[in-house]
Amino acid sequence: MTHTGRLFTRALSSLFALLMALALGPGMGIAAPPATPPGQAIAAAAHVCPGPASPGTARCHSLVRVDGHGQPVASATPSGYVPADLRSAYAIPVSSATPTVAIVDAYNDPNAEKDLGVYRSQFGLPACTTANGCFQKVNQNGGTSYPRNNTGWAEEISLDLDMVSAICPNCHILLVEASSNSFANLGAAVNYAASHGAVAISNSYGGGEFSGEASYESPYNHPGIAVTVSSGDNGYGVEFPAASRYVTAVGGTTLSRANNARGWAEAVWSGAGSGCSSYITQPSWQNPYQSACANRIVADVAAVADPNTGVAVYDTFHEGGWLVFGGTSVASPIIASVYALAGNTGAITYGSYPYGHASSLNDVTSGSNGSCGGSLLCTGEPGYDGPTGMGTPNGTGGF
Repeated sequence: MTHTGRLFTRALSSLFALLMALALGPGMGIAAPPATPPGQAIAAAAHVCPGPASPGTARCHSLVRVDGHGQPVASATPSGYVPADLRSAYAIPVSSATPTVAIVDAYNDPNAEKDLGVYRSQFGLPACTTANGCFQKVNQNGGTSYPRNNTGWAEEISLDLDMVSAICPNCHILLVEASSNSFANLGAAVNYAASHGAVAISNSYGGGEFSGEASYESPYNHPGIAVTVSSGDNGYGVEFPAASRYVTAVGGTTLSRANNARGWAEAVWSGAGSGCSSYITQPSWQNPYQSACANRIVADVAAVADPNTGVAVYDTFHEGGWLVFGGTSVASPIIASVYALAGNTGAITYGSYPYGHASSLNDVTSGSNGSCGGSLLCTGEPGYDGPTGMGTPNGTGGF
């Protein structure tokens, strides 16, 4: 097929994807998130990991733009927000510091290092390889006998690695691959990362709350290390481990360019998870919001997650090429990287720090992710709200 023919076919696929998304809706596995910025087309997107997860297991929290057949739309050039956009939106400073950010995911991405190299080269970021000591990939026990390959989780891994690179180009990256998507194995991977130099650990996964979830909290309890967890991509409702008292739960926004001093505007992304935990007690720093919920409230902070305002990611293990991703899986590694750049994790207590530093955050005051009687649990409000917590980064001062 000629280049012109491929472009025509891709245009037809995009139109068909839009019609399918509107007609079928998320119940058919294709999501068409609302809250689209003016002048931007609605894009069909699909979960890259199957779900819902059964109790004791997790699914990854990323959405990829797809065509009318539900297949990822890959291209030869980047589309979506790139590192310069994200650093501009969140006022991320240039830093030569080299803290280690860990990424914990399930299963193996055999192309992780190679794809990471393409992403970083595309945007002029310094090389991050095993050879130069910047990148390390291990299994949950620290070995190099990796788990079985999985295309969905491989896309998640590519997304996570690229977001750390975008926000903190000089950070070292430790990728820990759990043997499976069970919380037992994912927790073991988190423990390994915590004991091997990571100052921040990003976890872009979760599952519905269940009665025994508190027994899985201990692997996330690492004082002096920022443990971030994405809040979920199914709208209002709480997932674990975002509900843990020991993590920074990261919600999601729709991020669009704006004619204002910041140059950007954000609203609650309709797909972001939030709400009142059914099983986890409330940490003290959330006590001011007890009238809305006596237990743990999700989330604490947020970053971009809407696939309609998604980010560019390079992955070759599935479709091959540049893809556009959304989901709170985008937000979690962004926040972990901001924590690393702040250089303050040794002094923080779990997710408490942003609550006392609202002036260093962008307050998100509009939008909703579901119906909760109009309370802050699902509605963007001045100050704290469930879907976006205390807000999004405005530099590193909130972390």
